[in-house]
Amino acid sequence: MSDRAWPFLKMHGLGNDFVVLDARARALDLTPERVRAIASRGTGVGCDQLVVMTQATDPCADATMLIYNADGSEVAACGNASRCVAWLLMKEIAADKVVFQTKAGLLDAESRGPHQVAVDMGPARLDWREIPLAEAVDTLHLGISAGPLADPVGVSMGNPHAVFFVDDAEAVNLAQLGRGLEHHALFPERANIEVAQVLTPPDAEMGRIRMRVWERGAGITMACGTGACATLVAAARRGLSPRKAEIILDGGTLTIEWLKDGHVLMTGPVAVAFTGTLDSSLLP
Repeated sequence: MSDRAWPFLKMHGLGNDFVVLDARARALDLTPERVRAIASRGTGVGCDQLVVMTQATDPCADATMLIYNADGSEVAACGNASRCVAWLLMKEIAADKVVFQTKAGLLDAESRGPHQVAVDMGPARLDWREIPLAEAVDTLHLGISAGPLADPVGVSMGNPHAVFFVDDAEAVNLAQLGRGLEHHALFPERANIEVAQVLTPPDAEMGRIRMRVWERGAGITMACGTGACATLVAAARRGLSPRKAEIILDGGTLTIEWLKDGHVLMTGPVAVAFTGTLDSSLLP
């Protein structure tokens, strides 16, 4: 194999799919153009996000995870990608627990069975400066709207989210409304947009919420781990759900729990779809 060739894994968590590259042994020269080329479903491998593993700079971490959206922009957090990287690291070092570094902080992960991973996604951030928003507003009621969508909750899981509660998540034309809301002036770093339908009463032992997502820089995706976390936090803050719930996404179900210490625990599956080697035209 040429030393210019780059092996990759194609992985997904509930259909939210990733190209995973290991750059721990040699440097990887990525540009937004190269990310877009790899992520293209017509002429590249195709993915929602490109994930790169590099050497950790924190002595507590087993590796660092870098995340790039399909549009070439870099982001700090991705829940489904976190489970995929955690699974790879656990398999590599034959351990049931790992710690890895992201631009949103250190994340702890552990195995919950074959191809099942739980990740502590860190604390939900609820202050307007942390999301961030362009002005000081109550993050429990952001006061923006688009078509039938109104009054979202703002949450950051290391990336910004606006969660809209609706009577019927399937009826929302997210393809039409998502892009405009992502780029709303209230969100200086853009935002992930969720529409959520609560299916159980607030006093249920375990909640159930149907959620669909428009991901910042990717559009509609089958699943979004941080979006599922943000949705559960938003529902609990509104008094619509208990602090633990099954979040039902287009690609399947994640179990999310907002712990008493403010951290959010996400549990769900990972899968390897295929492996391959990137042509030098994609990474010259």
